[in-house]
Amino acid sequence: MSGYIGVSRIRHFICCRTMRRAIAILSSNVRSMVAVRVSAALMFGLLSLPAHGQTEDGLVGGVTRDSGGKPVAEVQIVAHNLDRGTDQSTTSDANGLYTFTHLGPGKYDVAATKSGFQKASARVAIAAREILRVDLPLEADISPTTTKSNSEPLTDRERELLERIDRLETRLAAMETKDAGQTSAIAKAAPADQSLEASLSPSDARPQTTTASAAPAPRPTDPVTPIGTVPEALQEPEATKGVDNFTPFAFGDFSWANGTGRGTSVFTTKFFTPEIRFDTHFMEDFNQPRDHTMGGATESFRSGEFQLEQVSFGGDFRWNNVRGRILTMDGLFATTTPRNDASAAVGQWDVRGAYKYFSEAWGGYSFNVNHGLNVDAGIFVSYIGLFSYYNFDNWTYQPSFVSSNTPWFFNGLRIQWFPTNKLKIEPWIINGWQSYNKFNGKLGLGGQILWRPKEWLSLVFNNYGMGTDTLFNPAVSRIHTDDSVNLRYFHNAENTGISTMAFSLTGDLGCEYGGGASCFKNTANGVQTAFAGWMLYNRIMWGKDHHAITVGGGKMNNPGRYLTLLPPINGADAISGSPYFTENFGDSSKMWDGTITYQWMPKQYITWWTELGYRHSNVPYWTGRGGITPPGGNNGVPNQYACSNGAASGITSSGNIANDLPNVEAVCGPLTGNTGISSVWFPDLRKSQTVASAGVMVRF
Repeated sequence: MSGYIGVSRIRHFICCRTMRRAIAILSSNVRSMVAVRVSAALMFGLLSLPAHGQTEDGLVGGVTRDSGGKPVAEVQIVAHNLDRGTDQSTTSDANGLYTFTHLGPGKYDVAATKSGFQKASARVAIAAREILRVDLPLEADISPTTTKSNSEPLTDRERELLERIDRLETRLAAMETKDAGQTSAIAKAAPADQSLEASLSPSDARPQTTTASAAPAPRPTDPVTPIGTVPEALQEPEATKGVDNFTPFAFGDFSWANGTGRGTSVFTTKFFTPEIRFDTHFMEDFNQPRDHTMGGATESFRSGEFQLEQVSFGGDFRWNNVRGRILTMDGLFATTTPRNDASAAVGQWDVRGAYKYFSEAWGGYSFNVNHGLNVDAGIFVSYIGLFSYYNFDNWTYQPSFVSSNTPWFFNGLRIQWFPTNKLKIEPWIINGWQSYNKFNGKLGLGGQILWRPKEWLSLVFNNYGMGTDTLFNPAVSRIHTDDSVNLRYFHNAENTGISTMAFSLTGDLGCEYGGGASCFKNTANGVQTAFAGWMLYNRIMWGKDHHAITVGGGKMNNPGRYLTLLPPINGADAISGSPYFTENFGDSSKMWDGTITYQWMPKQYITWWTELGYRHSNVPYWTGRGGITPPGGNNGVPNQYACSNGAASGITSSGNIANDLPNVEAVCGPLTGNTGISSVWFPDLRKSQTVASAGVMVRF
């Protein structure tokens, strides 16, 4: 074993030291001549290609050189189309020259491989009819060799080999003193090197290092995968050099925008980019509900408690234009979001149970059209109302009514077309308005237009229609428009003082019509069931964007209450309804709110926050001190009036509590003595609510 270790060290010594001297002698005389020949050959090769106007394909060529600048022949070159997942391959000629004459427009990874050299690659974007030169420098691949400890004595065989090396070194030194005409003596010295290799026993001559001539160049159809190389799918994508003007919206940083979020994944590969989210908060409702229950919101659920609102795992998958995304949903969101979907009452199967643990789950395909054309099917986020489904991405924790009362998700098909890197056009064919199922006989149709002409401006337009989204009333149709602007009016990211200032403004209009509903007042069709709302927020960041304060709020007018969230009185949800807060045509709902939010973002992956918010309604809506839970807990029949002992009365709402009360008292019992206390239980609902909250959100 000791003899083998010594031989390995000697072979490494010969390879590195001897070859360096030989190359130095040759390069001093021929380097300039080779450079001229290669450059001329490259230009001649490119100019000899078809005329520029005859094809839409791009032309790519270059030279493969070693670290000394010498061209390397028979190098395998593969151009991988990152959009289509297709490959074209060629090999470099005797001058190191290679060319690709038919590369369609798109993004490519051009890689060079040859035995004895490290892989070299470059990522390029090729436009139609573009001629591009891409040189690929190759570094020698010197595998680590096992060295012998200096404390161990040399064997007799090692001493003999070292003496031969000394004699060889003496001969090389003499050659270096001669003129260029004597360089042929180097070739005569090769037998000495070969005889040295031949003198090794078969057990000594194990293949520890590989020179460029030790194996034939790989064929284009046989890509080389060195032992120990990470599979391509698990390799990190190469970063785009300079500004990326091809990928949609990658030309600028839009992490400042409301609903967009900041930060990038800490780990990504060509196949998968993971995503992990945690959201924990503590809220205190100044109404002090005894059952700790808060209603009428999509982020505020429990008072006086620490609660885990969201914990999600998943990420984005892509390979050869096939793509998909999954993000699980646990925490409060897993039950509070599905309870607002009434479509689960249509037909059979527990659809809420099937989908409740997924906020996003879709798969699709990306076509190489313009800057991208994606077709995806499954559950995806809607972004109607500007705010993101995920609180980490937003300027405030509790959004205003325009966002809270509009969809977080859609279930169906979406098409994303990017005609430019600044514009997205996204049609939807979906089951309905935030619905797992289809409510009646029609699918919902809609779409989004997102335009970001500058890094400081983002415009989004959402429209929805055709859907018949009223449970058990197929004659009612819904239309809705939602439009937002994000504008950053000051930016100096490195300023320790104020670093960024921006505002967001959103306006919504919608209505239901038919089946007794009307978009306008005083019509023969029936009562008005319209929705009008707006919200405005202004954000100021300082300390190099590590601190932010956001002030804003909004207003909603919703006669008909068809988008007003139902408080969870006695466990009520969108299917059951509640006699204590009816949602009939003509029921009024006018609300406004305001918040002030402070966020501390020491790292891009974490946000500490605190918020104070006030909300007001024209009718009793928010939970008061007495709570919204019957005595003894929910009785399992939320669509009926409850008795003061907690039992169900068996009587549902007729739309007028005053008219219903005598019938309910007849079941629950009359007034208790002379106390004036009814035998019918009523939730404690108030017209206003003030909430102080704080929490931490993490996103990797």
